[in-house]
Amino acid sequence: MTNYCDTSKLSIRQIDKPTAKKMVVKYHYSKLWTKCSVALGLFHQTGNEHAFFDEPEEKMIGVIVYGDPIGRLTGQSISDEIKRTEVLELTRLFIHDGYGSNIESWFISQSFNWLRKNKSEIKALISYASPVEGHSGTIYQATNWIYQGNNNRWNDGWIFKFEEDGRWIHGRTIFPYYKTNDPKEIQKQVDKPFWIRKELQKHRYVYILAGKKVKKKIMKTLKHETLPYPKSRDTNESDIIRLEPINGSR
Repeated sequence: MTNYCDTSKLSIRQIDKPTAKKMVVKYHYSKLWTKCSVALGLFHQTGNEHAFFDEPEEKMIGVIVYGDPIGRLTGQSISDEIKRTEVLELTRLFIHDGYGSNIESWFISQSFNWLRKNKSEIKALISYASPVEGHSGTIYQATNWIYQGNNNRWNDGWIFKFEEDGRWIHGRTIFPYYKTNDPKEIQKQVDKPFWIRKELQKHRYVYILAGKKVKKKIMKTLKHETLPYPKSRDTNESDIIRLEPINGSR
């Protein structure tokens, strides 16, 4: 039996960036902060909901972060009807486990409502799902985003794993530590084996936040084809290369 969350006990509101950052860095799988224009907290009512004088007790159980896209032409890449200042990127989403299977889609949908009310200039949202982390964008599919593909090809870069059961790390992340993201150069600096694989293109999703009239115009001028939703891609062992250290340790 599916365990759905009791949305009557949930609420969202804007939170400050330090609070959002603390939760993202501690709990999000990336452990990395990001650009943030809007951060919304997800709150769960824990008790005292029938108190006459006191406010209901609650705790923050999740966070969603929207930021300005890195690319200056992101809006135009969706449609010529969208300016740079009219698009935000959903960059981080985290919710603690145990609150029901539909809680993520509820939180995202509520964030749409918040943005429409408080950021009415925003016409569209964009986000990416990383195959590296085994993500195909299931939550975007559940909330009716438009899928625009990933070209199903490899990037030129590599991703790295330094523990056999560890997580994959992007080359940009390790560059400050090794001053390179070339696997052959890193072999000269480490004292134990590590693993590499080619980086897959991220899945691109778009959500049109604008009202019906503007949305209709945008949908007619989309720059990219709307594609069927992708399925998860499991990592093949043949994709992964184990490299041994060269010439000792760092």
